[in-house]
Amino acid sequence: MTERIRRRAPVPLLSGRQRGFGLVELMIAATISLLMMAAILTLFLDVSRTNDEMAKTNAQIENGKFALQLIQEDLAHAGFWDGFVPEFDDFTITTVPADVPTTVPGPCSWSAADNTNLLGISVQVYDGVPPGCDAIVTDRKANTDVLVVRHADTCVPGVGNCAALDNTKLYFQPSFCSTDASRYVLSNSSAAFTLHNRNCTTVASKRQFVSNIYYIRDYSVTAGDGIPTLMRSEFGPGAQPKAAESLIEGVESLRVELGIDSIGDGGGANNYLAAVTFATDSSGNANRSRPTNRGDGAPDGTFVRCPAAGCTLAQLMDVVAVKVYVLVRSVQPSPGYSDGKGYALGQAAAIAASNDAYKRHVYSTTTRLVNVSSRRETP
Repeated sequence: MTERIRRRAPVPLLSGRQRGFGLVELMIAATISLLMMAAILTLFLDVSRTNDEMAKTNAQIENGKFALQLIQEDLAHAGFWDGFVPEFDDFTITTVPADVPTTVPGPCSWSAADNTNLLGISVQVYDGVPPGCDAIVTDRKANTDVLVVRHADTCVPGVGNCAALDNTKLYFQPSFCSTDASRYVLSNSSAAFTLHNRNCTTVASKRQFVSNIYYIRDYSVTAGDGIPTLMRSEFGPGAQPKAAESLIEGVESLRVELGIDSIGDGGGANNYLAAVTFATDSSGNANRSRPTNRGDGAPDGTFVRCPAAGCTLAQLMDVVAVKVYVLVRSVQPSPGYSDGKGYALGQAAAIAASNDAYKRHVYSTTTRLVNVSSRRETP
């Protein structure tokens, strides 16, 4: 008996059934993923480095501009004595002025005998530590200048945000009364301030005497940290300069030049010890009231760079403008960068290339000493 064998049709695959990746497919997917991750990581690191460098550059620019602005604003007030005008800068005086400075005052000390010199010389510059300032100008960076700026405070003690009166500090009081015994008082004694306003009844206001010393220290917080810093010392209690305080990090060099108003009215050199009388003015008009050999308020010739011992008395008496140069570097180094450039800051010797990883830039400004120069302008 023949047995029939039935054939079954093949069972179709279920439509919902899934198949996994093969080994080769997994390796290709992993490789692509790694390449994508590497590209993203590289992009992230590049963006981070760019942002870091931009932050360093912005900080450097801000530090440079802030340093110039700070010094410029102080220089703009140099020689401000609340209405008092030294005779040798007063064009109405036709006789020999009685208050011509006789010596260059020390920046780090005060005595009443120096009052005439302090009011007559509002700016001093040294290419080194000034005499008597070793305890104040400490750790000065080599080949950087020291700048001294003097003026009366622009606010009255206790008014607005102005600091309250402190009898241990030095104050200036001008006289506007013709019957007062003196034209001004510069003292740290409260009993000395007896001068009056124009009505000769009301006691005149007194303002704090400001004498700021700017210099570059070779470190910021800890000696040896290598971050050059702009420093400032102010006059404080006891009519003495206080310990210098750090202002701006990264300021690597400070160089200052002075504009000297050395030519008096009529073309002659300024000579405050001998009055000069002119019969006519420059237009040929006779018997006109004119300044007598006080200069004209504008710098004459090239600006002057002071040596380590400072400029001469004759030069400092006639300063009417100041050029300031600052070399500012980034506080943090830039990996892969090397600064191979040298830098020129005015007439001073050029600063050689450092060949390090810090980025640098030179900032400069010229400031007119408004209070001094405007007193010399011929009306």
